[in-house]
Amino acid sequence: MATSSMDVTAQRGPFSGQPRGLSTLFFAELWERFSYYGMRALLTLFIVTPIASGGMGLSSVDAARVYGNYTMAVYLLSIPGGYIADRYLGARQAVLIGGSIIALGHFSLAMPTTTTFYLGLALVAIGTGLFKPNISAMVGDLYRPDDDRRDAGFSIFYMGINIGGLMAPIITGFLAQAPEFKALLSSWGLDPAMSWHWGFGAAGVGMSIGLLTFARQSARLGSVGLRPQVTPGAWMPSVLVILGTLAVLGLTLLSDHPSFHWLRAAFLLVPIAAVVWFAMRSDLDGQRLAAVFVFFIAAMIFWAIFEQAGITIALFGLDLTRNELFGWTFPAAWYQSLNPLFVILLAPLFAALWIKLGPSQPSSPVKFALGLFFLGLSFLLMVPAAMLTAEGKVSPLWLVGLFFLQTVGELLLSPVGLSTMTKLAPPKLVGLILGIWFLAAAWGNKLAGILGGGFTAADPAALTQFFLQQAAMVGVATLALFLLVPWIKQLMGGVR
Repeated sequence: MATSSMDVTAQRGPFSGQPRGLSTLFFAELWERFSYYGMRALLTLFIVTPIASGGMGLSSVDAARVYGNYTMAVYLLSIPGGYIADRYLGARQAVLIGGSIIALGHFSLAMPTTTTFYLGLALVAIGTGLFKPNISAMVGDLYRPDDDRRDAGFSIFYMGINIGGLMAPIITGFLAQAPEFKALLSSWGLDPAMSWHWGFGAAGVGMSIGLLTFARQSARLGSVGLRPQVTPGAWMPSVLVILGTLAVLGLTLLSDHPSFHWLRAAFLLVPIAAVVWFAMRSDLDGQRLAAVFVFFIAAMIFWAIFEQAGITIALFGLDLTRNELFGWTFPAAWYQSLNPLFVILLAPLFAALWIKLGPSQPSSPVKFALGLFFLGLSFLLMVPAAMLTAEGKVSPLWLVGLFFLQTVGELLLSPVGLSTMTKLAPPKLVGLILGIWFLAAAWGNKLAGILGGGFTAADPAALTQFFLQQAAMVGVATLALFLLVPWIKQLMGGVR
């Protein structure tokens, strides 16, 4: 007999009294994020690496565009992914199918051709659209709406994400960039320039481990994430969701053309219009959806700056930083492990803090505003670092400081955002609302690619101005959100 959701909620697991099913989702997500961040750590560096060294030989502007479009598609496709799971597959089946597609995508990237490169990116984006929103929805389903363990549980889940994110750049970066591994390939009679594709292949192995973990331990979830009852003939809404998503994806990609740059205004105008529309409704669900889109705007701005880590910060680490530790040169991709390392160190502290404060902890809007504040500080820190590049390559400690401040901001916003979305969403639309939440990340990543096109390693003055502009953008958003906190709390209708 299947365990009910109520029983799953009551069961205690290994994570500080959290529900038992959390460990299953924790490890499945850990390995999926290993695959994603392992490939992400290499993507920009692979694109700008000369063809003779095994890369694609494109410019940093091209790399920023490819990176922004790919990561945008990853999150945008979470909308139909969440909806399809809500209506047809169930979250559990969506995770299994999505993970399989992701693994195929990474193994496609392991093949050294341009066609398999872009095919691999497409497959990873499609698979993540099914996987990402639905595994998060299952975490939310482990808790009752009024359970004070919820935010702590999402923080623990977020720590699992970052354990995978910590291991991935170290392993895939070593395989792709380390002279020691290139020498080993040569000793095997293989082309050392193909080392990048060994890194991409390792990401596929990680995803395969995640799938096996989830399949073997899914009984711990009880009835959470099982296939819903399908209403015969109710296919039109699904078609509209899929076509709508494809239209948004197409228009967003079209905005790269100089004649259509004006479309980029929609990134801000559309969510503002949604806030106004839903705020004018008198019902509780409408008011809460207005709050969802306020958080959407804040998150989009956050990710537009935060995701510079995979573009401009990656290039800063490659070209402008002394990548040495005790006289040993390390791969530039390893900087991408700093953020998850700090999450692992800080997430238990944040989880313990929220449990200790209980009902007295800051509201979600305040946590969001504080998250933006620390993100702004991280880019303000890079202003003097950019100035110092006029004298040569700078210390790695500048990037250590940047990732520390960004991680504090991330822990205040991202896991709290996931938890808040599951509380604000109407019960039958949790997957869809989480898909909309990931749309904020999608457009944020697209904006990151747009902003990243302004990066230059050759002009310290222009680089200083670049970082100062990013810090100022986040500063304005932080102030606005602090001022709106009372109104947002009113929209939320009692949800903290």
